[in-house]
Amino acid sequence: MGYAAQSLKWPILSNLMVAPADLRSSVSGPVFFFRRYRSCFSHIQQAEAARIYLEGQLSDLPRKTAEPIAIDHDVDRQRIQYFVGIGRWKDEAVRAELRRHVVQEIGDPEGILILDPSSFPKKGTESVGVKRQWCGRLGKVENSQLGVFIGYVGLGSAALVDAELYLPREWTRDPKRRKKCRVPKDVRFRTTAHIADERLKILSPQFPHAWVTGDAEFGRAAWFRRRLTRRVERYVLEVPSNTLIRPLEGRLPKGRRKHPFQQALAWAKARPDSAWTRVRVADGEQGPLEVDALSVPVQAKLRTRIGPQERLLVTRSVGATTEWKCWLSNADPSIPIETLVRVAGQRHRIEECFQRGKGEAGLDHYEVRSWIGWNHHITLSLLALWYLTLTQRRLGEKNIRRHGPARGRNRAATASA
Repeated sequence: MGYAAQSLKWPILSNLMVAPADLRSSVSGPVFFFRRYRSCFSHIQQAEAARIYLEGQLSDLPRKTAEPIAIDHDVDRQRIQYFVGIGRWKDEAVRAELRRHVVQEIGDPEGILILDPSSFPKKGTESVGVKRQWCGRLGKVENSQLGVFIGYVGLGSAALVDAELYLPREWTRDPKRRKKCRVPKDVRFRTTAHIADERLKILSPQFPHAWVTGDAEFGRAAWFRRRLTRRVERYVLEVPSNTLIRPLEGRLPKGRRKHPFQQALAWAKARPDSAWTRVRVADGEQGPLEVDALSVPVQAKLRTRIGPQERLLVTRSVGATTEWKCWLSNADPSIPIETLVRVAGQRHRIEECFQRGKGEAGLDHYEVRSWIGWNHHITLSLLALWYLTLTQRRLGEKNIRRHGPARGRNRAATASA
């Protein structure tokens, strides 16, 4: 985990755990929580299956797929598998209500929308969208699916609010695979940045926010940064360290009218210590967590095209080992560098959502292979994660070990909450 994640890890992770006993005594138990979403399903049977699946994701089952969830709830396995795999209910209706709920609880004019891809390792070649591609979770090229996720941070809390599956080009050109995995006819090939752009255009008006941030998957796309600027979105996006930049201030080399283009990190490493600002990121258990940062107006270059003026932000960790990060922003020069560092650091909140979801809410516990199944499972996983966030906020307690509703004989107590 990088320094930015480490800098935020201790105050966040200390609040992630919620015990079953606390859930059972909380008015925000799964049954009470789910009442808000019941009307998103057209049939009572669908709503009941959704509640069962949600409870299963929040349980302490070692594997939170349809079969063990059905067994644990004493219901027919095929009923739950059908509901998740090919059930006729609308994910967007559930997600729309989720987004309204998130805004109601943690809506913040200074909120941040976060873009991030997440990989799901898969064996075989039958699952929709699977191919040999870079899998961040495994740190290598492997068979996997890739989802583009959008998170929201407001009032100190984070939530995943949207996701779309990346469909590789070879999948979009294969009618047999598309039909077998129930890929809608209007789904075409789009890069992850194009997916993020389309989804953000729809979601952005729904969330009070001041910033957009994301990793280099999106920051390296100059066209994407330009579109954000045209939509009056302030961004702080990570970019590769070898991004070519030309500083727009500072002493010029002898005989030159402009600074030459050079790699962002190489330029930053040549700056004297006096050019850097020490910024406190968080208060750690063993003292303040800090980084050194510098910011300068630049133009970035991609091949032969030179972009508009932006702000380059470079951060380096303070400690035994030095980690460097580069970012580009369209923030006004009057915005303090401390604000840019704070926004950049918030990108790791979505990674913590992934860790929590895959470790505790069954985000990666699925055996569905179709486009419909992937979206159904992810939609219910977003709900499960949001429930955990709400519960932690309302309990307001620290260092509690676990937070899923207990299984078996304890379920009745949970349901009566």
